[in-house]
Amino acid sequence: MTATLEEAARELIEVVPIVMRDIRSEMRSRRSPDLTVPQFRTLAFVNRNEGSSLLEVANHMGLTPPSTCRLVDGLITRGMMTRQDNPADRRRVRLAATPRGITILEASRQRTMAYLADKLRDVSAEDREVIVKAMEALRSVFTAGQQIGAVAK
Repeated sequence: MTATLEEAARELIEVVPIVMRDIRSEMRSRRSPDLTVPQFRTLAFVNRNEGSSLLEVANHMGLTPPSTCRLVDGLITRGMMTRQDNPADRRRVRLAATPRGITILEASRQRTMAYLADKLRDVSAEDREVIVKAMEALRSVFTAGQQIGAVAK
């Protein structure tokens, strides 16, 4: 049976939020105990989007720029992030996770991967292969536009 475009889109809309809610919940529950959820989310966002500005972090977090600045300052003080002036625009800063911050994120990621692997334990090898192939296809579809956008910038 071949799925229609609408059926595939419907499945994405229904299943992806369920999976992401579970992954986010696990990542947050397995975060370093000395990080609040907003600190963890900020660090993860900056790690995925190196060179992010305070405004980009604020938009992602749904916070005001002053609140975001305090949040980022706390992570910088604790050695988990760095802030550098943007050579192209001195009014804008570029944020990056430090090796310490990346280590904290990676530990959470590894614990979450172990959790997901355990959830998939009873899934047949054939179905796991289908999952991997589907994820590869989704990655290709959803990163294609980002790559084009990155080149255009």
